[in-house]
Amino acid sequence: MLITKPSYFDTFRCIAGACPDSCCKEWDVQVDAAAAARYRALPGDLGDRLREVLYDEEGETYMAIVDRRCPMWRQDGLCRIQAELGEGALCKTCREFPRLTHDYGDFIEYGLELSCPEVARILFATPDATRITREVPGGEEPEYDVEAMELLKSSREQMLALLSDDSRDVARTLVLALLYGYQAQGELDGGAVLPFDAEASLQEAISLAKPGNRQEILNFFRSLEILTPQWQQRLENPAGGNFSPQLRILAKYMVERYWLQAVSDYDLYSRVKLVVIACLLMQILGGDLVSTAQLFSKEIENSADNVDAILDAAYAHPAFTDDKLLGLLLDL
Repeated sequence: MLITKPSYFDTFRCIAGACPDSCCKEWDVQVDAAAAARYRALPGDLGDRLREVLYDEEGETYMAIVDRRCPMWRQDGLCRIQAELGEGALCKTCREFPRLTHDYGDFIEYGLELSCPEVARILFATPDATRITREVPGGEEPEYDVEAMELLKSSREQMLALLSDDSRDVARTLVLALLYGYQAQGELDGGAVLPFDAEASLQEAISLAKPGNRQEILNFFRSLEILTPQWQQRLENPAGGNFSPQLRILAKYMVERYWLQAVSDYDLYSRVKLVVIACLLMQILGGDLVSTAQLFSKEIENSADNVDAILDAAYAHPAFTDDKLLGLLLDL
């Protein structure tokens, strides 16, 4: 079995009380069954407090936030469970965050969540990150369509190469990403695998593009579930800006994270549009890209409902039609 991770994966260390944000804020934490059983059986003050804040919903156990923070989060920025019982007593979510695991049976890909400020710092400080692959014993027979996965792996490499090519500005690179995504979807649907003609695609984009509406995009994001007042303020008071070269890093991070997931439903193009929409939103909001992208990830990527809403809107919402996205990227 092959295991792959980004070259910066092992450099991550939680900075605990020095963190400018916290994974112990805003989110109700899902608690795995083994940890929930242990917490509910604990004696003493800690056990009493845990039994007060744990609740069950739709077969899952959660730890409710109190005053917008985890009730186990101490004033010194440390976790009461870890401090009193050790790191091994943490639930699976808290033990693993911000590490991501995508297990496809015969191979595993690891990553780090951009919603963590320290991960955001590392990610944007490592523009030339590579992927490290090693082979280990084990693995299972894959349940996915092998041919589809091979196509997705190949097209993902081409997309990453396209995003890394800085011979064009970022906006035109994202134009090409959108059109290549459309071509890759056709290949996944059974069409011929053809070379991607970047220059011809740019000319096609110019002919297709129509003026887009940045306010419509902001209105859409305001309609989603919002966790923090900071995100609400950013959406209400966008600063605007240029297409930062660092958007290539964000786009590559999202391609790495979401591209292969299309093997589950054969819907690659909505995920491509998710990447482009995220980069457009960063340009609309302006300000410091690292902190804005981290907040975007906290609000959007850590909410399955919000991600699904964008994937659905990629086809259905008038702000996200191909011609309008192209128009915004080409500044029509």
